[in-house]
Amino acid sequence: MIMKQVDTIPRTTGPDRELAVRVFEAARIKSRYILGLEAFDILKAYGIPVVKTVFAKTAEEAMSAAEEMDYPLVMKVVSPQISHKSDVGGIKLSLQNAAEVKAAYQEMMESIPKKLPDAFLDGVQLQPMLSGGREVIIGMIRDPTFGPMLMFGLGGVYVEIVKDVRFAIAPLDEREAREMIKGIKTYPLLAGIRGAKPSDIDSLVDVILRVSKLVCDFPEIEEFEVNPLMVFEKGKGILAVDMRLKLKKS
Repeated sequence: MIMKQVDTIPRTTGPDRELAVRVFEAARIKSRYILGLEAFDILKAYGIPVVKTVFAKTAEEAMSAAEEMDYPLVMKVVSPQISHKSDVGGIKLSLQNAAEVKAAYQEMMESIPKKLPDAFLDGVQLQPMLSGGREVIIGMIRDPTFGPMLMFGLGGVYVEIVKDVRFAIAPLDEREAREMIKGIKTYPLLAGIRGAKPSDIDSLVDVILRVSKLVCDFPEIEEFEVNPLMVFEKGKGILAVDMRLKLKKS
């Protein structure tokens, strides 16, 4: 399990609202209202641990960045028009060396435009491969009547098929966050079943509360999703691996 490549601020600090404001303002200047991995600073601003992520615009930049990281690596395409990267071949796993990084980059840049000719490809993100954790999802949609509705459930690529999620109205307290976690059908997988070690539920509660604070602080966030959020064994924390955020246009 790779745990050392983390890019975040200490979780004991309070939220850095000014950092989040700067990210949103920069997006509006570019008329970008759907943000992905490029907006990881928003999570960092609220003390949510994120996996180390490096952006590269060219194959050469990707190869250079890879040499500064520990293999194996994951490569993900960065595009405001692409939400489900795996559907278009926008994720390459277990890259073992610079040559594989270069080949993966070139393949993405050649194949994706054929599937989505209108998509603008900003470049790619490189991340270390992670193992040993459980994938969960934390999301939010802003209801016109109830306000920010938080969602928690089993994450990963199958979230829309399994649909094992719970909802709650933000802001949440610790009790409500724990009820969300315990309310999903697959909670026994997190609690530890058949001899498996329990997941870090306390860290998961902490992140849910931080997301609740974030979406309440910024009503301009229309939709929000961290998927997957990797939850490791008890005491070993969590890592946000991917995110998507939609801002209101007015």
